Amino acid sequence: MFNRIATLLAALKPITVQAHCDTAEGPAVKDGRKAVETGNINYALKWIPADGEAELREVFEKALRVRTLGREAADLADRLFLETMVRIHRMGEGVGFTGIQPVGTEIDPVVKAADEAIAAGSDADLLPRVPQERRAELDQRFQAALAIKDFDVNDVVAARRYIAAYVSFFKYAEGEEHAHHAPAGHSHEH
Repeated sequence: MFNRIATLLAALKPITVQAHCDTAEGPAVKDGRKAVETGNINYALKWIPADGEAELREVFEKALRVRTLGREAADLADRLFLETMVRIHRMGEGVGFTGIQPVGTEIDPVVKAADEAIAAGSDADLLPRVPQERRAELDQRFQAALAIKDFDVNDVVAARRYIAAYVSFFKYAEGEEHAHHAPAGHSHEH
C-alpha cells in the first residue's frame, strides 16, 4: 500500500527539466505555433538542421490542409507538426525525443535565467548563478548569440546561425563542458 501511495505521489511531483525547447511553453514550441498560425514555416525551420527540412515541410503542408477540417483536426495536426519539429530539433542536438513536456513543467532556474538574459539583452543576473570559472565562457557565448539575435525570419540561414549560438549558450549555461561546439546539425549550413 505504501509503495502505491509513494508511486502516486511521485507522479504528482513536477518534473524539473534542464532543456526547455521541448516544453509546451518553450521557445521552439512557441515558434512552431507561430509557424502554423501565420502559415510561415520559417519560424520553425530555424530550430531544425537543414537535413530535417524536407520532412518538416511535408508535415507542415499537410498540417495546414488538415487544420481547415475543424477544431479537433486542427489540434491533431498542430500536435503532429510540433512533435515532429521538436523531435527533429532534439535529434539535431544528439538528444532523444521524449515528447513535448506539459505546460507547467518546471525548468531549471539557470535555464530560466538564461532565457531572461536573452530577452533582456543582459546576462548580469545569470552570471552569478554559475561557477566563477565558467562565467567568462558563458558571457562569450551569450554575447555571440545576442550579436546575431535580430535576424529576418525569412533568412533561414541567419536564423539557424542564431539558434546554433543560442543552443551553445544554453548548453553551456546548463553545465555542458564542450567549448565552442555547436550541437550536431547546427554546426554549419548546407
